[in-house]
Amino acid sequence: MTSTSYQSKHRFGIFELIQQRARRKEKMESAKPTKGAGGRKGGERKKAVSRSVKAGLQFPVGRIARFLKAGRYAQRTGTGAPIYLAAVLEYLAAEVLELAGNAARDNKKNRINPRHLLLAVRNDEELGKLLKGVTIANGGVLPNINPVLLPKKSNPEKSSTPKSPKKA
Repeated sequence: MTSTSYQSKHRFGIFELIQQRARRKEKMESAKPTKGAGGRKGGERKKAVSRSVKAGLQFPVGRIARFLKAGRYAQRTGTGAPIYLAAVLEYLAAEVLELAGNAARDNKKNRINPRHLLLAVRNDEELGKLLKGVTIANGGVLPNINPVLLPKKSNPEKSSTPKSPKKA
């Protein structure tokens, strides 16, 4: 008797257990977010944030890192090196563009051309030293007249007396 009651209880218990598991599974699936790529837990993937955005730069940190690696300047490259280099390049570009924009405004132009770049670089002491041996195409030269070639200024006393006598 005990064996029959055990079997009937056991069969009923298995059936009930299967139903409970099915109910749990439905609850889990409805509440469970979809599986992420690569076996990650969680549903939606975070939006990628570039290193340029993290550093607050406009210049591409990732591209500069790639160029540093491809250029074989060193066997190893630190993580801060491309960020620092991007910041320096961005600063130099901003400096040159600001000075060139001022030169364009002085010439009453809205657009920066190579002449304005040359005037900006050559009139700035530090940028001129940095880009000393650089030729800017279509930039021309700085306006410069040697003082020896300029006409001599005469004294005001002598200018009142005529150089040649008047004919009467």
